[in-house]
Amino acid sequence: MTSRPNSGYAPVNGVELYYELHGSGKPLVLLHGGFGSIEMFGPVLDALAGKRQVIGVDLQGHGRTPPFDRKMSFGAFATDVAELISWLGHEKADVMGYSMGGNTALRVAIDHPGVVDKLVAASCVYAFSGWHDYNQQGMKGMAGNIAATIEGMKQSPMYADYMRLMPDAAANWPKTISQMAAFVGQDFDWSAEIGKIDSPTLLAMGDWDAVRTSHVASFFELLGGGKQDANWDGSGMNKNRLAIIPGITHYTMFRDPRLAATALSFLEG
Repeated sequence: MTSRPNSGYAPVNGVELYYELHGSGKPLVLLHGGFGSIEMFGPVLDALAGKRQVIGVDLQGHGRTPPFDRKMSFGAFATDVAELISWLGHEKADVMGYSMGGNTALRVAIDHPGVVDKLVAASCVYAFSGWHDYNQQGMKGMAGNIAATIEGMKQSPMYADYMRLMPDAAANWPKTISQMAAFVGQDFDWSAEIGKIDSPTLLAMGDWDAVRTSHVASFFELLGGGKQDANWDGSGMNKNRLAIIPGITHYTMFRDPRLAATALSFLEG
C-alpha cells in the first residue's frame, strides 16, 4: 500500500482535498454534513477510529478544504472521494456519510462502485423531496438573497469553526456561502439508480430526522428491503439494512454514540 502522511492535502480530481487518518485497521471514509468538517463527529469519530482506520475528509468549501473555482455538485464530491481512496493506496474502502456527506457517499457507490466495499448512509435522502418542507424551504431560501445569507450565517456556530479551520477564511466565506446557496436547493431524484447500488448498504435515520418517515420507507424498499417477511432463521433478507435510532434529530445524529455503534455493528458483521 502507498505510504501517505496522516493528514494533509491530496491532489485529486484537479483539486487539493484535505484529509486526516485516525486509528488503524480496515479503511473507512467518513463524510461530514453541510457547513461541517471532520471534527463535527466528535465521539462518533473516536468510536469508529477504535475499530477502523478512519479517513476523515473535508469536502469542498468545508473545514480545511477551500471552495476552489468550480461549482459544488455531488458528482464532483464523489469523484474527489473515489480518487482519494485510490491515492491513499486502497483498492476499496467502506464509505460512511451524514446528510450532505451521506448523499455524497451514495454518489460514490453509484458512480464509482469499484472503490466501495460497504456503505453507511445516515440522515440523507435519495431525492430532494425526501426532506421535510421546512428544510426544503431553508435550503432553497439561501439563494434568495446571497448578501443576507452571508451575513446571517455569521450568527451560526458553524461560522466560528469555519474561521478557525479554513485557510484565508475571511475571503473564502462568501465564496463558500455562494456556492452552497447555488447547490443545496437544487432538485434531484436518484430513485432509478438506488437499486443499482451493489455495495451492502445501511440506512441510519433518526426517528425525528429531517428526512420524511415515508421517504425512509421507500428508500429501504428501493434497496430491496421491507417487501417481504424474512424467515425465522433470517434467510430471505438481502445484504441491506435499515436502522431507526430513537430520540435523535437531524442535528444530534452526527455526535450520538449510537450512530457509531450501529454503523460498526453493520460494518463488522
